[in-house]
Amino acid sequence: MLIQLLFVLICIIVGARIGGIGLGVLGGLGVAILTFVFGLQPTTPPIDVMLMIAAVISAAGAMQAAGGLDFLVKLAEKILRKHPQYVTLLAPLVTYSFTFLAGTGHVAYSVLPVIAEVARETKIRPERPLGIAVIASQQAITASPISAATVALLGLLAGFDITLFDILKITIPATLIGVLVGAFASMKVGKELVDDPEYQKRLANGELNSNNVEISEIKNLFNAKISVILFVLATVLIVLFGSIPAMRPSFDGKSVDMPAIIEILMLSTAAIILLVTKTSGAKAAQGSVFSAGMQAVIAIFGVAWMGDTFINGNITQLTGSIEGIVTDMPWLFGIALFVMSILLYSQAATVRAIMPLGIALGLNPMLLIALFPAVNGYFFIPNYPTIVAAINFDRTGTTKIGKYILNHSFMMPGLVSTIVGIAIGLLLIQIF
Repeated sequence: MLIQLLFVLICIIVGARIGGIGLGVLGGLGVAILTFVFGLQPTTPPIDVMLMIAAVISAAGAMQAAGGLDFLVKLAEKILRKHPQYVTLLAPLVTYSFTFLAGTGHVAYSVLPVIAEVARETKIRPERPLGIAVIASQQAITASPISAATVALLGLLAGFDITLFDILKITIPATLIGVLVGAFASMKVGKELVDDPEYQKRLANGELNSNNVEISEIKNLFNAKISVILFVLATVLIVLFGSIPAMRPSFDGKSVDMPAIIEILMLSTAAIILLVTKTSGAKAAQGSVFSAGMQAVIAIFGVAWMGDTFINGNITQLTGSIEGIVTDMPWLFGIALFVMSILLYSQAATVRAIMPLGIALGLNPMLLIALFPAVNGYFFIPNYPTIVAAINFDRTGTTKIGKYILNHSFMMPGLVSTIVGIAIGLLLIQIF
């Protein structure tokens, strides 16, 4: 089993280093090794999860192509520029909202340069709002009703009569409070901007004289607004159908399950957006949201399939060796989720690869929901695209990777937000 685990970890590490679809295709290679070399029976790929994500990103991609994302960025800019002195508190709320609505943290790219420039103009150290803003965009993944990670968790817990509302009533307040605590903790990070030596150096060299932020012009404001309204409406309907099973159509005494509901609503929304706004379907497939989403689909395809195959083939040994420890100290499973998310660079892939083990160990489903924010650990090693983007957008040089790699601008807000989020989640499951 240990040799099999070593091969699984090698595939994950190499796949993460390759980037893009690398994680998914290396997961497929891992399935091949487990099947043909070690003789494990391959499990069924997570088809429903993949189809749900594909449907959601189709709708999100259509919204982006219609100008909806640019419209949201314009709104965010107005809010930030209206209250620039509160940028460290407002920036994470903006990126959290973007991710919550779109289901992917990659939408934060659009607003990060605005955050950096508003902070610089107000003489607030950009590291403060940028660091927590990136973390907020990650934390919101575990609160979004349409994110790949939430969809994956809902699918795994469906057999326990867990509804979408059961997940959201824990994760939304938990992650939101975690982000706000992280924002307050970020307000005193580092020296004040005017006292920062790197800023003073760049200012003296004339590197900060021009404003490089350019927000795309919205060609058709009506189309942009209608695409956002349609997307938000679809998200609300998903929450309602997921929270109130009686609302779903019933056939032969059985309600339509949530995967089908999500797929129907999101594909329909994508179609309506394209038809109403007369937007090209090809343009929707070329946007950053669609590209990032499809990479997530491939990652889940390979990694989850590999993880399921490994766990299913070694379930007796796995549960026998760690059941006692995890039962006595269930918080250790949260550490396992955190560590695996660092390796996998994906909350959804972490959920599909590791949560089945928690279920097999007999952990309470509500406990698994409380530990859900632990899958947001990929800020730990500072090479995730949104982290790199935030560093590049900060022209003052305050947002950076430290000398020892791990002492970077995102570590403190990331750890604070994650730990507080899990603590609040554990408290909430006791209340509910």
